[in-house]
Formats: sequence, C-alpha cells, structure tokens
Amino acid sequence: MKSILRPKISFNVQRSKPVVIFPEKPTPHDIKFLSDIDNQTVLRYYTSGIHFYHADPSKAYEVDPAKVIKAALAKALVYYYPIAGRLREQPEGKLVLDCTGEGAMFVEAEADVRLEYLGDPLTPPFPFSDQLHFDSELMGPGVINKPLLYVQVTRFKCGGFSFAHKTCHTIADAHGWAQFLTAIGEFARGADQPNVLPVWDRHLLLARDPPAPTHIHLDYELTDDATQKEFHILSKTPVPANLVHRSFLFGPKDISALKKCVQSLESMSYVSRFELITAAVWRSRTIALDYNPDCEIYVQFPVNSKGKMVSPLPTGFYGNAFARAVAFSKARKLSSSPLEYALKLVKEAKEKARASDFLQSLADLSVLRGWPQMMVARTKFLVTDVSRAGFQGVDFGWGAGMFGEKSFPWSTMYTSFKNSDGEEVVVVPMCLPELTMATFKAEMETLIQA
Repeated sequence: MKSILRPKISFNVQRSKPVVIFPEKPTPHDIKFLSDIDNQTVLRYYTSGIHFYHADPSKAYEVDPAKVIKAALAKALVYYYPIAGRLREQPEGKLVLDCTGEGAMFVEAEADVRLEYLGDPLTPPFPFSDQLHFDSELMGPGVINKPLLYVQVTRFKCGGFSFAHKTCHTIADAHGWAQFLTAIGEFARGADQPNVLPVWDRHLLLARDPPAPTHIHLDYELTDDATQKEFHILSKTPVPANLVHRSFLFGPKDISALKKCVQSLESMSYVSRFELITAAVWRSRTIALDYNPDCEIYVQFPVNSKGKMVSPLPTGFYGNAFARAVAFSKARKLSSSPLEYALKLVKEAKEKARASDFLQSLADLSVLRGWPQMMVARTKFLVTDVSRAGFQGVDFGWGAGMFGEKSFPWSTMYTSFKNSDGEEVVVVPMCLPELTMATFKAEMETLIQA
C-alpha cells in the first residue's frame, strides 16, 4: 500500500467575472416533481468534485478548454433542461423543480503555477481545491431559488486545466451527475446528442399510499436534539489547523493482502474490494482515534439501488437512487477484533441496503417523518465510493482526467485511476490530526503486511 502525504502549498488563482450558461436552444418551461428520495432534507446541499487534465501537445495553447466546455455545457442543457431550472419550496415543505431555463453558473480562472506543482502523482485529497471551485457562497445559503450547477475551469501555465463543479444533490446522485458530465464531454468532442439520453421518471420513487416502511433505516433512527447539534457542528465548524491530508493507494496486490487477513473469507459470499477497504479503514481509524471503549462507532455509506429494485429504473434515469447502509460496533470490540469482524458488519449492512424494496421503504419512511434530518454524530464516519460512478471517464477532448475532492475528518470519498502498469488503483483520501494519522497509517500497514 502506497501512501502520499499532501503538504500545504500556496498559489494564486485569478477568476474572471461569473457568467450564466443558458441552454443553446429553447427548452420547455414546466414544473417537474421530484421523487421522495430526492426530497430528503439531507440532500439539500451542493456536492463538489474536481477533474484535472494534462496539456495535449496537439492542441498546444490554441484550443481554450473553457471555451470548449462552455459551448458543450449549453448543448447538454438542452437535453438536461431541468438542470437549468430552479428549486421551489411548496407550502408543506416539499420541493419541486421549476424549469425556467435560467441556466448554470460558469467562471474562468488562471492559476500562476504549472499543474505538476499540485503533486505527482496528482491524487486526492486536494486541500487547495477551494481556489479551483466557483465560490457559490456568493449566491447565498441553501439550494432553493439558486442555480443547480456551478462550474469553474482553471487554466494552468503548462497548458493543463482543472474542471471543478458544485452540483445540487437534490437533483441527482453521483451516478446521475456523472451521466450529465459525460454528456458534456461527448458534446465537447463533437457528438450530436448524448450517448445515453436522460430520463426523468421521478414518479417511480414516490412513497406508497399509504406509506408502509418495511425496513429499519438506521441513518434516521437516532435523530434527536443531541445528534442534530452534532450535525450542525460537523457541517459548520472550520477544519482544525493541525489536520494533515494523506492519500492511501490500494492496488490489486494490496487487495489480495487484505483478503489474506480474513481467516473466514472462504465461508463468506463474494467480497468486494470496497467492503475490504472500508472494513480496514473503519477499524484502523477507530484504533487511531482512541475512542472511549464503550462508544458505538458507526460507518455509513451509500448503496446504489439501480437495477436492484423490484422494478429496475430505466437506463438514463439520473435522479437519486441510493440508500444508506449503516454498520456499527462498540469501539472496544471493533478495535480488538480481527479484520473479518469489521468486514462481516460492513457486508451485512450493505446486503440489507441492497434488498429489492429497501429504497421504496426509505421513500415511505421519508414521507411519514416529513423528510427528517439524518443522524450524524462524532462517532460516525461517512464513506462514499465514486470509483465506479463514471467521473473518471469524463473526457472533454483532453483524455481522461484525475477526479477527486478534498477530504474531511468525518468523511472520505474513494476514487480510482490507472497506474503506469495499467492496473486500477483505488484512492482513499484521509484527513486526520497529525499524530492520529501516523497511528492510522501504521495500523493499515500492519494489515497489508500481515
């Protein structure tokens, strides 16, 4: 397992004045109703991601990536015209999408360094990414009555560039937004229409009448004043100054090494690399943070439900279609048990969330409880795996780029890339206090080298 420490770096970025990108052609002006999965309160925020592209010698400095992407975005918004609209709140608190054609926000920028200055290899976490993102805070808080997409294209002195986006989670999940960005890339490379045509069909994920949850959804079970206070703290508190950023790279040999740590692997059903990595990271992180032994430590991760429902969603559907799996254990048990204990808990949580009616149950629960806040506490670790979502394949004509985002102490996002041997490597960015990071690294190395 290779790990890369991200030192603090400094550089300047000069942004131009933001502009609005409208659909290239007139689009319908109608009201789109959201699903009861889309309408979850916890999704009313912007997710962010960033892609880096190296210079293409054949284009030299004659082809401006910002100009190419602006034109492609305008074309893509014709097909995905709801993304050019605005969210409106109804009296009962539910959101609808007003397809006004008001467009997406776009800004060009220039960095005063070459791309290689940011790191080699260029892998997340990216603690400097705020400079490369559109400052959406200028538009005010919340997602209602605001643009649903913010884009910043930053050119570097070497001819490379970054494409950073902030996207409203209410409209689409990671797979849905990757589908849209892929369409932009297709238009940028000269396509006449997207390879996958978008499908709205949010009625497929409405609650039943009457709502009848069939599963326990642990992410909503402990929502009380104390956990809401924790949620506020986690989302608003500035990142402490003593945190360090480090990337952990898991190649095929590392995955094989983790499998050897699990004594009863043969008795389990298929074990994925995600399950192995998550179990190892969850256990090592718990040891490193030295929790009270009697604390219940949670790990939560989204499970994509497309194709796993009683009635699978159609190809091209780009709405939210995931449920959250939650595994938990006392800190003492998790820290002192072999890796297979954590792996068993992760697998069981994932299998529960993959049940054919789990997403329908979540829609029913959301409506019954009025779209409650998600339970979040300091003993909870959030993991998102977008290594298979499609972001790595977004190509504007400069080839595939490196995708990722900065990490936080309470969450991390898995991405992937192909190394020089053509092997797929999973990147796990971590953000922890310096001494804690050293312990975490040592614990992970112990598992890999066992």
